[in-house]
Amino acid sequence: MSDAPFLPERVAIDAYGNGGFRFRDMSHKGSLLCLPGGVYGWPPVQPEDLQLADFDQVLGTPDGVGFVLLGTGDNQVFPTGDIRRAFVEAGIGLEPMATGAAVRTYNVLLQEGRDVACALIAVDHHRSGS
Repeated sequence: MSDAPFLPERVAIDAYGNGGFRFRDMSHKGSLLCLPGGVYGWPPVQPEDLQLADFDQVLGTPDGVGFVLLGTGDNQVFPTGDIRRAFVEAGIGLEPMATGAAVRTYNVLLQEGRDVACALIAVDHHRSGS
C-alpha cells in the first residue's frame, strides 16, 4: 500500500463493483482504505487473506478513528481473533459486513460527521454507493 493517499480527505463512495470503487470523479481498481487522512489503495483481495499487518495504517492513524467498517466482499466474514484483539486493544470498534453494506453505512455515517473509517474489499458486481 502506498503511504500517499489518492485524496487527502475522506469522501463518500459513489459506486462500487467491477473490482473497484468510484469516488469524487475518480476510480480505483482493487480494495480501498478510507481514513480521516485520505483514501488509499489497500492490498487485500479476499477476506480469508486478511492479516493483522493489513490494518497497520488503521491502527496507527493519528487522526483518531472511533470505528472501522470492514467490507468483506460479497458476504460478511468475521476477521481472525488476532485482528479483533488488536482493535479492542487500540480502543477502535471493528464492524465486519458485506462490502455493499459497508459502503452504504460509511456514506451515511460520513454525512453525519461521525469518526468512521472503512476498509473495503472490492467486489465484482456493480452498485451505486448510495
